[in-house]
Order: sequence, then structure tokens, then C-alpha cells
Amino acid sequence: MTHPAISVVMPVYNVEDYVTASIESVLAQTFTDFELIIVDDGGADNSLMKCAAFEDPRIRIVSQSNRGLAGARNTGIAEARGELIAFLDSDDLWDREKLALHKIHLDSNPQVDVSYSGSRFIDKDGKMLRQAQRPKLENISARDILTRNPIGNGSAPVIRKNALYAVAFIHPDDSDRTYFFDESFRQSEDIELWLRLALTGGSVFEGIEGLLTRYRVFSGGLSANIAAQYESWNRVIAKTAANAPEFVSEFGDEARSYQLRYLARRAIQMGDGSFALSLLKDAIGISKKPLLSEPVKTITTFAAANVIRFFPPNLVARLAASWTGGKAVA
Repeated sequence: MTHPAISVVMPVYNVEDYVTASIESVLAQTFTDFELIIVDDGGADNSLMKCAAFEDPRIRIVSQSNRGLAGARNTGIAEARGELIAFLDSDDLWDREKLALHKIHLDSNPQVDVSYSGSRFIDKDGKMLRQAQRPKLENISARDILTRNPIGNGSAPVIRKNALYAVAFIHPDDSDRTYFFDESFRQSEDIELWLRLALTGGSVFEGIEGLLTRYRVFSGGLSANIAAQYESWNRVIAKTAANAPEFVSEFGDEARSYQLRYLARRAIQMGDGSFALSLLKDAIGISKKPLLSEPVKTITTFAAANVIRFFPPNLVARLAASWTGGKAVA
């Protein structure tokens, strides 16, 4: 299979408990003209052995020293032979129709560069949670991407390869390698690329109906460190402002307010009501947009932050996990 229609890029790093199910969800796709590029990112567990156990000729395994999620995705994109690139993190799953529906969407809409769909949340054991990402699907602007990130997560989009190459760059300290995702980001690398695609590449984003990705969420992980997440997000804003100052000047406060509300919901999940209230007050002080646009969600967040201050920590953890599905939504 020299030129498959779709190249699926799957970074793998210490995910031995989940990677088999993720690969199986790709091989079970009703659309079969794909290659699966597994990028072994230098992990230390049995993930690579579990990947190598599959004998499907559509699977290729590429190994490298650890470069992080962005670096593994970049390696996979560079290896891709398909004209469409799909990303699947190795602890997430896809519904069987996902690739077929995105292929139909992109074939029918040549002006669309990034096709995505909503996602269901699952816990570490694969159990379906109540929460889901149901994003805006049409008339997506750069403002939407900055403030609300309708793509939602890195396992949701299918992207035309030529759109990715339109915003590719060479790092001055790594001139033998093409960068698509910015490897200096260990968090927020997705939103940085989505913004660059929209603002620099002129890419058109459009979603399709359905919750086609099962997005696994954990109580820990990269997002648990709120301060680090906010610092990384601020770096995205600073980088975007350097290239599109008027855009960030117009919409940056609104985006920052939504981000602080999201982080407040993370703080609630972690049981820190006082910190959540502080973040919420900062959010509303910067912009009233979340309160005016989504009053129920914002007021509920305020109420939850107040309430959990009076509950025992173990009960708070259970309530927060039930409310957020193990992960706060923006």
C-alpha cells in the first residue's frame, strides 16, 4: 500500500495498559485505506512489545529518543504517505465510523482543511463518563479557536497534509527536521498549532456531528498542574501575539477569561475551592464574556467552588470526579 488515503499518527510513550485497545480501535475502522504510524517515543515499559504483537501490514513502527508528544507527532507527520493526517493518542479510542465520516466530509468539502467531531469522556478503565465535548461545528473563526478551542483534544481532528506543510517550519537549532507542532511546548501544543493553521495558513475548520472519539481522562497527568498549564497557555498567547498582535489585542482578554474559568473547574476537581474562587474572580475581572455567554455554567462553577470548601477532601474528590468526569471542561 504505497499511498493510503489516510495516515494515522499514534505517539506511544509508557502506555502499556491502553495502547492495545487504541490500536484495535484503528484496525476496526470501517474505512480501511489507511496506514497506522506508531511513533515509539523512547518509553521504558512494555508498550513497544504490545505494538509489535500486531501483524497488520498497515502498521509501521518508528522509534526515536524521547521528544515529547509534539515531537512524536512531528515524526509521524514526516513519515506519512497519505494526503489526510489523523491523530490518535495511544490512550484514546475511536468509534468504528470515525475515519469514514471524516473522509466523506473532506471529500465533499474541498475548502475544509481540518475536520473534527465531538468526543465522549472515558475513565482510566474505559468506562463511559457523563461528560462530553460537544463543540461548535460551523462558521469557525480564529476567535473561536482562541477562546473556546472547538477541536477539543488531539485525537479529534483529521487534517489535510498540505495544510500542515503550509505552516511547517525549521527550527534554527534542528535544521534537519521539519516542525509542525512546536516541540518547545509540552502542554498546549495543540492549540498553538490550531491557531497557526487558522491565522498563518488560512485553514478552514469545520466539524461533523457525532461523538466519535473516546477521550480518556485521568485525575493526574499534564493538566493537573494548574500553574504549569496556565504558564504554557500564556506562552501560546505570547507567540500568537508576536505574529498577530491585533488579533490577540482584540480577543486575548476574552480567551484569558475562559481559560481561567477552565482552570477554576480544574481546581474544583482537585478539591481546592479557595483557589477556584480566586481564579474565577480573576476571570470575571478580565472579561464578563463567560458570564454573559454561559451564565449557568459560570454561576454553577462559582457555587461549586463555594460548596466544596465545607466538605471533607475525600467526598470533594468523589463529587468533583462525578461532576467533571475526571476532567474539567472549559
